Amino acid sequence: MKELTTDTLQEEVNNNGLVFVQFSAGWCGNCRIMKPKFKKFSTEVEGAEFIVIDAEKNPESRKLANVNNLPTFAAFKNGELVNQTQTNKADVLKSFIDEVANN
Repeated sequence: MKELTTDTLQEEVNNNGLVFVQFSAGWCGNCRIMKPKFKKFSTEVEGAEFIVIDAEKNPESRKLANVNNLPTFAAFKNGELVNQTQTNKADVLKSFIDEVANN
């Protein structure tokens, strides 16, 4: 899992086939709760990049998934947004990742 500290998500999405992103913020309690779960799931999907980015500090990256609630999880394939979900439930996140990874 990678944590971006610069507004370079577009580059990461363009350079990797399958990318899962957690958009979060320092003040967001649910984001902090979900981060270790997101990290755990990152070890279960081969060939995918998992990225955490602060949506408040990286407005250009935030626009890639039209993020308006946190935490938002987005999936990109070959540079294109394919799906996203806003959740604070691990089982919903796991289903989202499995669905995208297996299609």
